[in-house]
Amino acid sequence: MYDDNQAVDSDLANISTRGFVRTGDEVMIGGFTLGGNSNATRIAVRALGPSLTNSGLSNVLADPTLALHNANGTVLISNDNWQDDPVSAAQLTANGLALPNSKESGIFTTLAPGPFTAIVAGKNAGIGIALVEIYDLK
Repeated sequence: MYDDNQAVDSDLANISTRGFVRTGDEVMIGGFTLGGNSNATRIAVRALGPSLTNSGLSNVLADPTLALHNANGTVLISNDNWQDDPVSAAQLTANGLALPNSKESGIFTTLAPGPFTAIVAGKNAGIGIALVEIYDLK
């Protein structure tokens, strides 16, 4: 997704992708850039696997993990089960983004402008179909 007219104020509320997560270098990577102003942005990042069976998918990632990296590759925050971090879980829930399955991963944080990468992997080298979602919550 690219903004082809930066002179006009525009916002992207959500971006997501679904794919097959493997191990090693074949994990799912969702890259995004926050910009347009110098203000920090509240974001939510979610990694879904088990609940995708509700949409008729099989061979889903049973236990997704999620790590948010900055431009230097440093892990800023990570999550295995979304309810493990009660502060983040409360914010996800308050914003209508509670995950349907306790094994799914979710992060709620505030970031300064810049490029970031969300990496979805399978716990214990699990493989399967997953969905990564990134929300701009202003």
